[in-house]
Amino acid sequence: MRLDGRKNNELRPIKFTHNFTKHALGSVLVEFGDTKVITTASVDLTKPKWMKDEDLRGWVTAEYSLLPSATNTRCKREREKVSGRTHEIQRLIGRSLRACVDLEKMPGMTITIDADVIQADGGTRTASICGGFLALKDAVKKLMESGDLKENPIIEPIAAISIGIVDGEIKLDLNYAEDSNAQVDSNVILTKNGKIVDFQTTSEGEPYEFERMIELFNTAKEGINKIIGMY
Repeated sequence: MRLDGRKNNELRPIKFTHNFTKHALGSVLVEFGDTKVITTASVDLTKPKWMKDEDLRGWVTAEYSLLPSATNTRCKREREKVSGRTHEIQRLIGRSLRACVDLEKMPGMTITIDADVIQADGGTRTASICGGFLALKDAVKKLMESGDLKENPIIEPIAAISIGIVDGEIKLDLNYAEDSNAQVDSNVILTKNGKIVDFQTTSEGEPYEFERMIELFNTAKEGINKIIGMY
């Protein structure tokens, strides 16, 4: 049993609150235990300026922000230049969401997912991906109802989860205390059909065996299936 009473392969309590804000086309408050992220989907009926005229695809991108009071010590707002960590996370979110979308079915359109962490206790990037997908899904539904989209561009759902080895044991959905003391730290992003979008795993100390990596991945996959079942 862990400090919060969970089994090693047990997720934290998860909650998705749809239509959390008024103006965004899709908005979801996602909660993984004490981690809380507001994810919103905004739509621009033009494609990115960098995209060539002959390119008929649309685009999905993301921005991520850790709000000042999200942690136990105030972090400064990134007003002029985002940090390397923030840049890495928002690229991961955008790349993950594009993996589940047929961009050719949303021509001339840009959907931006904003993930604003209002309370952080581990797993903010994976929670942002789960909430971001649901905000995207809600926005797509409204765009189809309005006629701005002719076809549903979403291929299949995706979800993400953190997992690691802590005190020699594989533990799913790490909170901050566990993540800070993990010997192995991983993030896994999969589609509903089990295809890998991203599988990042890092040893923070001594190397570990291949068999442990497979066990870690399979445990994460079971957790992701449960999350998608909540959608």
